[in-house]
Amino acid sequence: MESFSLILAIVVVTALAFDFTNGFHDTANAMATTISTGAMRPKIAVAMSAVLNLVGAFLSVEVANTISKGLVDEAGIRPEVIFAALVGAILWNLLTWLVGLPSSSSHALMGGLIGATIASAGVGAVHGDVLVTKVLIPAIAAPLVAGIAALLATRLTYSLGKKAEGDASKKGYRAGQIASAGLVSLAHGTNDAQKTMGVITLALVAGGAVAPDSDPPMWVILSAGIAIALGTYLGGWRIIRTMGKGLTDLQPQQGFAAQTSAATVILASSHLGFSLSTTHSVSGAVMGAGLGRKGGVVRWSTATRMFVAWGLTLPAAALVGALAEYVTGFGNWGTAVVAIFLVASSAVIWKLSRREVVDHTNVNGVEEEPAGVVTTAIAAVTPPPAGPSEELAATIPAQASAERKPSTTTTPV
Repeated sequence: MESFSLILAIVVVTALAFDFTNGFHDTANAMATTISTGAMRPKIAVAMSAVLNLVGAFLSVEVANTISKGLVDEAGIRPEVIFAALVGAILWNLLTWLVGLPSSSSHALMGGLIGATIASAGVGAVHGDVLVTKVLIPAIAAPLVAGIAALLATRLTYSLGKKAEGDASKKGYRAGQIASAGLVSLAHGTNDAQKTMGVITLALVAGGAVAPDSDPPMWVILSAGIAIALGTYLGGWRIIRTMGKGLTDLQPQQGFAAQTSAATVILASSHLGFSLSTTHSVSGAVMGAGLGRKGGVVRWSTATRMFVAWGLTLPAAALVGALAEYVTGFGNWGTAVVAIFLVASSAVIWKLSRREVVDHTNVNGVEEEPAGVVTTAIAAVTPPPAGPSEELAATIPAQASAERKPSTTTTPV
């Protein structure tokens, strides 16, 4: 097809590369708690998640339509703009993966798209009402709703399971956790794979390959589903470690409550066409589940770094996308420079990641962080167990008196 130009082919390949990074960046959303609680072995967990991500890609196109038809004006958007947007999104995904922070691939993509669009066609080309109602408001509401739901579900789970037998109860919750993790994987494919579908469809419209207001073609749906599934199978172990062990310590009951709450929020948003961040939803649910167990705490130092990354995602990706669009504006050589920069930067990030390898063999081996202010305060007001305290009270005086005895005796002449 004549309209399917070289730049359009580059955009499609780059979009699928982003989809691949989205897969391994967001594997933690579905499988971190399942792996950290021991409900599934790491490699089996990511394999199951990959298959369900692929299936989920075929369930809906509502989110894809939000990206391709709602967020920015199709008129005047060139394929180079989409390419620049994807560069910003990919680099942000790789940087946050390198430091093990669960940030939003969705917001990275939309930030890159907004920045590149503004650089190309001006602020008026971005639909502000869609940005606010279907991106920014869900970004704030999703972690809060999922967190509160997970907190309440965790307390209800522990309350109902008080009289259940220990081993049988744990097996039941682990089975439920596997099922709920599968549901999150399905929801992730339904929500996140569609974002790449929407971007590719937008590029196809901009390049004249398909008619405006078209739904994603079947080959776009299939390729996006395969790309995100392959990325999911790769693992994204650094972020799995942070989400599963670095944020809070979860028991099977909490993992089940967190996964179920997050899956419900994600699937509901996909049905409504909200371009929701699955990372925000799952992270909020994990923190809610951590606080829902009596004596459970959240490592707020890790959570704070994560919140900062969330806040920076849209503007950082937008800035890179705008700069990339500016360079591509110089013509074919500008596009080539941006492509070389993307490949070189990705290679450098991968090389840096080899200094400390995190994979399925050590994903649960996280070092404990020093207790923060909130954790210390909670520990201070929590009464210690009776047994060790009594032993301590009985032991210290005995040792002290034993040490004082030699000083009170006199050596016989």
